[in-house]
Amino acid sequence: MRMPKKERQRQLGLLLEENPFLTDGELSEHFTVSVQTIRLDRLEGGIPELRERLKTVATRTMKEEVKSLHSDEIIGDIIDIELDKKALSIFDVTTDHVFQRNGITRGHHLFAQANSLAVAVMDDDLALTVKSTINFLKPVKAGDRVVARAEVKKESLLEKRTLVEVVSTVGEETVFTGEFYMFRTTDRK
Repeated sequence: MRMPKKERQRQLGLLLEENPFLTDGELSEHFTVSVQTIRLDRLEGGIPELRERLKTVATRTMKEEVKSLHSDEIIGDIIDIELDKKALSIFDVTTDHVFQRNGITRGHHLFAQANSLAVAVMDDDLALTVKSTINFLKPVKAGDRVVARAEVKKESLLEKRTLVEVVSTVGEETVFTGEFYMFRTTDRK
């Protein structure tokens, strides 16, 4: 039995409050309706499309938290961040990011997303990548959404270095991992 329209729209609003990063496709599967029905529900409820929801969250996050980079220096959209602990960004791959011959994303885009996230998570005015170890595990294609999660793992106050691990996924598949050794420019006590 189908859910009444008003109830579906109410639940849609609640679901997107909880997780604003759900796509129209994911929402249509959740409610077992067409993508067009979800779009109409969002329109009637004044709920912006995914890209606008991402920009709103990313802009709010950048203004409140990130010290080490300007917003135009970050690859992807930072969605959540706790300085010196963890951060999350989303990068939507387009045809501009892939090799024409095989449609696979150029590696420097995945590296740039991960590295800029590792820099951004640092609670410092200037943080620099000293060394990185990276692994490309699966090909990424145009249309994929890459979710990168950074976690601060350990710190050496004497050397002013911090290890940040980044894991990037597409859906449930891990596509990239990296360890970034970051140099802090200020002393921490």
